[in-house]
Amino acid sequence: MKKIVFGTITKDNGRLIVRDASTKKDITKLFRSSIIDIAFEAGQALKFDKETGRASRINPTDIIVENIVDTAAIDADPVIQLIKTSNDIKPTELEISDIKWKYLIRSVARGKNIMMVGPAGCGKTQAAKCLPDAIKRPFFYFNLGSTQDPRATLIGNTHFKNNETMFNESAFVKAIQTENSIILLDELSRAHPEAWNILMTVLDEGQRYLRLDEDLNAPVIKVAKGVSFIATANIGTEYTSTRVLDRALMDRFEIIEVDILSLEQETTLLTKRFGKKIEAKLIEAVADIADCTRKEWRSEEGKLSTMVSTRMTVRICELLADGFTLQEAAEVAIIPFFDASGGADSERVFVKQIIQKHMDSKEQDIFNAETVEEEVNA
Repeated sequence: MKKIVFGTITKDNGRLIVRDASTKKDITKLFRSSIIDIAFEAGQALKFDKETGRASRINPTDIIVENIVDTAAIDADPVIQLIKTSNDIKPTELEISDIKWKYLIRSVARGKNIMMVGPAGCGKTQAAKCLPDAIKRPFFYFNLGSTQDPRATLIGNTHFKNNETMFNESAFVKAIQTENSIILLDELSRAHPEAWNILMTVLDEGQRYLRLDEDLNAPVIKVAKGVSFIATANIGTEYTSTRVLDRALMDRFEIIEVDILSLEQETTLLTKRFGKKIEAKLIEAVADIADCTRKEWRSEEGKLSTMVSTRMTVRICELLADGFTLQEAAEVAIIPFFDASGGADSERVFVKQIIQKHMDSKEQDIFNAETVEEEVNA
């Protein structure tokens, strides 16, 4: 807060008005009319000390004009308004922290590139897919992890027709020419390195173009105004089919880490989606099983090399809603993802112990002598 206010004097319809030298607001009431009259006649300005409450006349050259932020201009910026209301448009089915959703909204609104990283099944792709509906933008989806021919997917195909060479541009070429579009590059860490090379100029803020051929005279497609690229990536040793992302490629993105949900968040998410179809007790059991595997997976001396993801908990609840028991759902949707080697000390047996805690009776014992023997002999 300013302690010293400097005022300039002007005459408007015969009345002397003192205005703040910085904000131009009327501050006449801070000064006595006599000092205003004397200063105006002498061609002087005024100074008011808020701490002492004293006013004095000064030379206009002694005025110190502060840089004042134009709040009206900021408020008029539609992007600022969108950022301010980001939590109001956050989908109820999406479990992501308010600050990360706000950052995601801001990055897209400013045409930035975002890379969402985190374990498989934690909601990266879902968060990206929620954005277009939330802010009413065109949306294009490309799964780079399943791409066999990067050049055909990102640029297009050349073929012969009627003795002529024809070029069919890809859907990606059309996407980058759509203003204010959101383009999801899913599974970027699984993409072929050639795809990364093609994307280098597309993602670079200083270039933003796609060359259709390596020839210097080849056509160049400019990325349209307001286009934002969102990439998802699994980074970690457990993802054996992923590649270590090139640092130059990663530098073209703003990174958002998607958190693993807590027990409370997982329960809330599943309740929103399945609360009318599944008993609360079952939902809590599924969330707790997932939470136990996540804690063990995170632990430095944990027994698990992977965990039950949110994608898996949703799959289990879908089975429960279709009439499967928790035991049946666990057998087909959880157990196969954990290693059976090691017999009674295997990951699979450990997870079965976690699940067993939520069985209704001993008759539903899925961790018994027969099971252990099966695991030992596996």
